Amino acid sequence: MAKYLLVASYTPEGAKGVMKDGGTKRRQAAEAAVKSAGGKLEAFYFAFGDNDAYVIVDAPDNASVAGMSLTISASGAVNTKTVVLLTPEEIDQASRKGTTYTAPGH
Repeated sequence: MAKYLLVASYTPEGAKGVMKDGGTKRRQAAEAAVKSAGGKLEAFYFAFGDNDAYVIVDAPDNASVAGMSLTISASGAVNTKTVVLLTPEEIDQASRKGTTYTAPGH
């Protein structure tokens, strides 16, 4: 399973729902969504600032997370951004890949 960070920002309608139902119910809804995509909720935190929640999930693949994200965004109550998280060992593997690149202007 791969790890993903979902960054969520509630729309005004979504914020009203959080105020009505509370944070625990939102975490339960997120956990159900992740489970329905074949994944597992690792962490759910609300935050101050531009983003309202940070969620870390384990999921089988990118397509599962993309499907979940599309469903959540289609609700109109939440805007999401998904970040694929990599382990240090995966970065070790990536650093050993032989890739060529020419920087702009060179």
